[in-house]
Formats: sequence, structure tokens, C-alpha cells
Amino acid sequence: MLKRTIKTFVARLFAAPAKGPKRLGQSQHGIDPDLVSRHAFKVCEVLQQHGYEAYVVGGAVRDLIAGLEPKDFDVATNATPEQIRPLFRRARIIGKRFKLVHVVFGREIIETSTFRAGDTQKQQTDAHGRILRDNEYGELLDDVNRRDFTLNALYYDPITEEVIDYHNGVEDLKNRVVRMIGDPETRYREDPVRMLRALRFAAKLNASIEPQTHQPIQKLASLITNVPESRLFDEMLKLLECGHALRCLEQLQQEALVPYLLPFLEHSLAEPEQRLFLEIALARTDSRVRSGRNTSPSFVFAALLWKAVQEQCEKRIKAGSPPMQALSEASDIVIEEQSRVLPIQRRYQGDIREIWFMQPRFERVNNRAIWRMIELPRFRAAVDFLQLRAEAKEVDSIMAQWWMDLADSQNTETRAAMIEARPTAPRSTSTSTRRRRAPRRRPKNTASQDTTSNE
Repeated sequence: MLKRTIKTFVARLFAAPAKGPKRLGQSQHGIDPDLVSRHAFKVCEVLQQHGYEAYVVGGAVRDLIAGLEPKDFDVATNATPEQIRPLFRRARIIGKRFKLVHVVFGREIIETSTFRAGDTQKQQTDAHGRILRDNEYGELLDDVNRRDFTLNALYYDPITEEVIDYHNGVEDLKNRVVRMIGDPETRYREDPVRMLRALRFAAKLNASIEPQTHQPIQKLASLITNVPESRLFDEMLKLLECGHALRCLEQLQQEALVPYLLPFLEHSLAEPEQRLFLEIALARTDSRVRSGRNTSPSFVFAALLWKAVQEQCEKRIKAGSPPMQALSEASDIVIEEQSRVLPIQRRYQGDIREIWFMQPRFERVNNRAIWRMIELPRFRAAVDFLQLRAEAKEVDSIMAQWWMDLADSQNTETRAAMIEARPTAPRSTSTSTRRRRAPRRRPKNTASQDTTSNE
């Protein structure tokens, strides 16, 4: 008996450590607790006080370790939505397929989800391996293994200031490596959007994609067409508004994804003049993102598709169409062609057209019509777009600056003085060549005159 006890003790003493997560302290992960949302802290604190596990997860942890400011904070817990909601004064359950809880603190919403299982036997997939249904609750380890990349599988406890790391995500993050959890090809087939996410994280973090994670992307590029349109559009917006849009588009082109997302861009990225316009537009978008200012999806897509619209418009003008009709037809064609691949939501399509249709008006509008233009909802966006065109040498920079000064002025009297002092706009070719009809001469009615004179 004593011999067995000694053997057991010695075996335990020299055994390899049990596999489990790394628990990294503040000195190892480097997260500044002052940058953690106090509301996310509160949600974790309340849940833990009631006996549940609760961690800040996902992009917020990734960005905090990378030294970036998170846009929002999410919490994951082993409490169910029905257990979470009563613990907070303002909380509501959302979602049908998989329920989440939005805990509301003024303008900030902390999205709180229950750990999800990753049991592949219960997952429903399509013929290509894409997961259709995956809504089972699970444990912490299940939730970890469901996540796509190691740098997104980090769980931060704001109370103890520890990061739980099962897949060496902190090390990958500090080494600027994007690495898939599990077999990359299988994971891309489960959710093709992961291909876009890999490229976005690489661009945003100035990171490299680990070779095995990178290798299947080109081969599986066509699978992106199986993703629901609304989800694909949302992911494209994240990519274009991540602060490194041009690099993302270049990577999309390198990985043969552009034809399945933005087919017109293949030509625009290859043609120097068109590429210059894209570089200017996306550089301004990136600058706004990095400075914390809002960006407009309508403006971004208007810039991405503008050169294609110009080409179509010029073809129609050469064929004899009036300029505005040609622009309208070109806009319809480009948006329709784009929508066959990646539909642009209707709420943005109207704004895009308004930005495009105002461009020729800037060059020939008369002074009385300026006041009507100022009242248009997308007037400022259209003026900003005109600035892009001026920087790309498409239009006169002095004229573009005059419109910018007018848009910047909030004083009606100042605007009136500017408009009054503005030189008369040149008339467009279509109107200047039109001859004014001579007034019709009224024929003499001799019979009427004779009757009048007789009276």
C-alpha cells in the first residue's frame, strides 16, 4: 500500500502538466484596466456575484492588447439569457435563432451572450460545409473552440485582470500573426466570411497570415457567394471601415475575391488614373476612421463605383444621349451589375445616386438654384465628393473649394454674399447651343378690325 502511494506521488510529481488555459496577469497581457468599459466591468461583476462565469471577449480584448481603442465591448457567460435579464434594470433579450441580452447603460450597450457549444454532430451544414444551424449552449472550452482565430479566443476577467488563453492567442497577437483555430479549410467552409475576416485582421493589425491559414483562401474564394447577402454586406462594410481599406482591397484582389464582391474594381485597381482616385478616396476614409469620426457607407460605395459610372456615362454621351440622361442610365447599369454580386442596401442606393447626380450640377448650376441644392440631404456629402474629384484632377480645384467654403458657412447672410459674388456659371453645351424660339407673330384678323371700326 505504501509502495503504491509513493509511486502515485512520484508519477504526479513528474507528470506533464495537464492541458488547460494559460492565465495571464496584467504584466503579461498588458491591458490597461482604465481602458476597459466600466459598464462591461459592471456586467461581469454582477454576473460573478450571482455565481456565474463572465468575461469580456472578442474584439475588445484583441484591440486592448494591440493598443487600439475598442469600438464596443461584449461579454460571454455561462448564464442563460433568462438568467441574465432579471439581474439588470435595463436589459432586453434579442434574437430568435440564438438569444442574446443587450444590457443598456445610457448610450452604451453591452452585448451579453451565453457560451455556445461546438459539437459538430449537432451542426447542420450545406453541401459545401457551411454551418446553417449552430445554436446550442455550452461550456467555456466549447465557446473558445468555436471562435475563428487565436487572437479572438481571449477571455478577459476585469475583476481579477487575468486573460484566459487556450490557444496562445496573446503570443500570436504580440507577434502579429493571424492563425486559425482548427483545420483552416474546414473552418472556412463552415463560414466563408472568415476569409474576409482574416484579411481584415491582417490589414488592421499590420499582421501576417500564418501559412496554413492563408493557403486555402484562393482555392475557396468562390464559396463567398454562399453567404447571405445582408451578412456579406455587413462584413464588407467592416472591411472598408477598418482604417486600412486600400490594403484590404489589394488583398481581396490578390486572393481572387474581388470578382465575387466588387467586380468593377478589378479594372479600377489596374488602371493608374482610376486607382489614384480610389487611393485618395480610401485614404480620406481611413483618416476619418483613425481620428474617430463617422464614415458613410453611401459615400464609400459612391467612390468605389464612380469610375465605372463615368465610363458608362461617356459611352452613352458619345452615342448621343444628353449628359444627365447618360449619367442616370450609367448609374442604373452599374448599381444593377453590382447588385448581382453583392447587393447594396436600398437605403444607401438613393444616397449614392444623389451624390453622383449633384456632380455635374456643381459646374453649371445658376445662382438661384444653389439655394435648392443646399437644402438637399446629401449636399455636404456631394461637396466632399467634389473635393475628391478635384484632388484627382477631375474638376477645377478653385471651383471645388468655393463649394466647400459655402458648405462650411452656417450663416445665411454669408452664403448669400458668396452666391451674389459668384461669377455666372457657364451654361452646359446642351443648353448653350439651343436656339431660343422667336415669338410667334399674331396674325392680323381683318374681319375683326372691320367689325370694330363699323361699330
